[in-house]
Amino acid sequence: MQIGLVGLQYSGKTTLFNTLSETHDSSQNTGLDKAAIEVVKVPDKRLDRLTEIFNPKKTVNASIEVYDIPGLRTADDGKLRITNTFLNEVKNNDALFYVVRQFKDDAVPHPMNKIDPIEDISFLENEFLFYDLAFLENRIEKIQKEVMKTKDERLKKEIPVIQKCFKHVESEKPLRMLALSEDEKKLLSGYQLLTLKKLVVAINFDDESIENTNEYIKQAKELLKDDNVKIIPFFAKLEYELSTLDEEDREMFMQDYGITESALTKILHASYDALGLHSFFTVGEDENRAWTIKKNYTAQDAAGVIHSDFYNRFIRAEVVGYDDFMEHKTFAKCKEAGVWKLEGKDYIVQDGDILNIRHG
Repeated sequence: MQIGLVGLQYSGKTTLFNTLSETHDSSQNTGLDKAAIEVVKVPDKRLDRLTEIFNPKKTVNASIEVYDIPGLRTADDGKLRITNTFLNEVKNNDALFYVVRQFKDDAVPHPMNKIDPIEDISFLENEFLFYDLAFLENRIEKIQKEVMKTKDERLKKEIPVIQKCFKHVESEKPLRMLALSEDEKKLLSGYQLLTLKKLVVAINFDDESIENTNEYIKQAKELLKDDNVKIIPFFAKLEYELSTLDEEDREMFMQDYGITESALTKILHASYDALGLHSFFTVGEDENRAWTIKKNYTAQDAAGVIHSDFYNRFIRAEVVGYDDFMEHKTFAKCKEAGVWKLEGKDYIVQDGDILNIRHG
């Protein structure tokens, strides 16, 4: 699963990317026309606590692919333009993460010469709506011509779905807000429509604008009108400095500034959630691991994520919820308390379940 960081030039997007990926190399994706890619581990305090209990040889966090898509910049005529190169990079992602700025820095002027995160969000939304509208209009014309020639029944079924989407986008509403059946979603999945992708918004603040955090979040929510879009305030420079410290110094720094949780953790968890993912755990002396699965995966599906052979040879899954395990601390005591369960292939795996797969 991939999430793309999208924003205007000098939004702090690349600083965020370098912090998330722990590369600390500001030059690797600055000024390039191609996205930088890193596999980023998702922090999970539950996995950390399980590691303290089992003391395994290895601990493996869940991970997510993050793309730093080159920031939008002004063209020679001084206007901000969406390029085909930019669109091609954006289309390849499963979810989008708008990074917009509310910090002042004369050394890195805003491309539109105005610091206004709400206007930046509106610009991105409008450009992506325009792209989807043009694509859908062209697709309708193409299908109608093909149907007249071939009488293809599959294409006939596609027309009302595309028309439904076109009407929605024409009303200036993103497709992520349109109610679609699973069959309709499947039909549209190959088109990589931009406003159909899940969205998270991060607003990059500085010390001077920190007092207005709640006001800008409120304005962003009013603009987007979508409760499913999470809006996260963060401070790119502060988060970057934190990432360069060792764990002990980082904890002291956070205590001194009254920071209880890094914004990066919130950002990664929001990205994970936007993609419709959650984790289950396998534990033991050799390895503790958080496995990434889609929500509503069955025990048999989860077994197949561990190893493809486990899917076909699945027998049963031993299951203990994370909270239940932490209350009792051992599997034996979980069995005594009746919270250890033996589940079949259709069991829906819950976030934080600890699984042991029985297979042939």
